[in-house]
Amino acid sequence: MSGQYWAVIGLLAIAAFAIRVTGLIAGGRIRESRHTWVLDELPGLIVASLVASSLAGQPPATWLAAGIAVGVAIGTDHVIATMVLGMAAFTGLGWLGV
Repeated sequence: MSGQYWAVIGLLAIAAFAIRVTGLIAGGRIRESRHTWVLDELPGLIVASLVASSLAGQPPATWLAAGIAVGVAIGTDHVIATMVLGMAAFTGLGWLGV
């Protein structure tokens, strides 16, 4: 390998390390501030943003199945039941042609 490849590998390694150190420093400062609640809510916010972005541009049947899954999640507070009934709703709506 030429020196250019090693330079790119080294730069990427430094960037990856810098991202992790920055996250540790920022997390420590947030943990000590009045905004510590953000860290407690972060996992749920990440999941909600991933679900919302995956639903963008989907047909109404997908949105309806997602709504059913949310209802099951609120009613049962059980992850497996939410996944199974959400998939069943999606499959049933597709089978019905909705």
